[in-house]
Amino acid sequence: MSGTAKASSKKVHAATAGTPADRPAEQKPLPLGSGARMNARVVLALVLVALGLWTAASFLPALIWATILAVALWPLYLVFAKRFLGGPSGAAAFVFTVLVALILMTPISLAVYEVAQQSDLLADWLKRAGDGGIAVPGWVARLPIAAESMEQWWRANLSDPKAATAWLKTINADNISNLFRTFGGQLLHRLFLLFFSLLTLFVLLRSGHSAARRFLETCDRLFGDAGEGLVEKLIEATRATVNGTVLVALGEGAVIGIGYFVAGVPNALTFLIFTTAFAMLPFGAWLAFTVAAIVTISNGGSGVAGMCVFVWGTIVMLAGDHFVWPTLVSGSARLPFLLAFVGIFGGLAAFGLMGLFVGPVIMAALLAIWREWIFRSAPQA
Repeated sequence: MSGTAKASSKKVHAATAGTPADRPAEQKPLPLGSGARMNARVVLALVLVALGLWTAASFLPALIWATILAVALWPLYLVFAKRFLGGPSGAAAFVFTVLVALILMTPISLAVYEVAQQSDLLADWLKRAGDGGIAVPGWVARLPIAAESMEQWWRANLSDPKAATAWLKTINADNISNLFRTFGGQLLHRLFLLFFSLLTLFVLLRSGHSAARRFLETCDRLFGDAGEGLVEKLIEATRATVNGTVLVALGEGAVIGIGYFVAGVPNALTFLIFTTAFAMLPFGAWLAFTVAAIVTISNGGSGVAGMCVFVWGTIVMLAGDHFVWPTLVSGSARLPFLLAFVGIFGGLAAFGLMGLFVGPVIMAALLAIWREWIFRSAPQA
């Protein structure tokens, strides 16, 4: 009886052991074709790219700035490396990156130094204003326009100690301290991003050939020969935009600086340096020559001289930003004037300061796709 039970149990074991559930090695793959598998790979790649962009979102501006600098400065870096260090290398990339950092940091350091030098004077002026009011400056009477009405308003609202004290009370010390705290935090954050951009620039310069080769191979596999042509157009547009911006800023600073010396602006050389540096920023040069005009009037100069400085700077900036700059960018990048104009100022409106370079690059890419991918592929079709 027991033997029969054992035999029957062995048969059941053998029968159940042969089922597909207990033999995973013999399972058949899912009925998916090569097209479905390719779609799954594409979806996985897109998800990973999205996650990577989301992870690096806070560093994307620094990476973009470093890429723009590397593309624009690459020919200059090759000349520098061959002439002074025998060719591109890690040492050449490091030295060149240090030089770029010095060029970028010098105007910022000068601005911070000037602000620190004037902070004690500002604190002393606020203390004297609270005690005895704010006297009418001599330059108000020399204003060429609305001098009398400005002087009357100043006497009624700021020369009276009570009115000046009431106005100064609106400037809360806690708000000022919070403002400086926020400014300090933002400054540290920007300096860290600048350091990261310079580090990325060093890596791109050191591995420029291999990185460019890999990128071109990727574009060739994804888009074919048209992808390589598109990359060339993007590189031309980037270099044209950066070179045009630098050349126009140098020209605007030099021409406006001549006006500083002619009008007798105090510290004209310092204002020339600031104007040239800030001309690369949106409305930066406008702030520089406006301050120069105010300083000219407040330091004993005539109101006509200060007004001439402002008018001369306005004429130079309007001509440079609205005619010379788009013409240089469109000519070097082979962009029509209208597209260059829209790319520059539309990019500023859409992306901020980075759009100054990204906008023309986007327009160049659209124009390259329109010319190369559509019209040149039509005869072949």
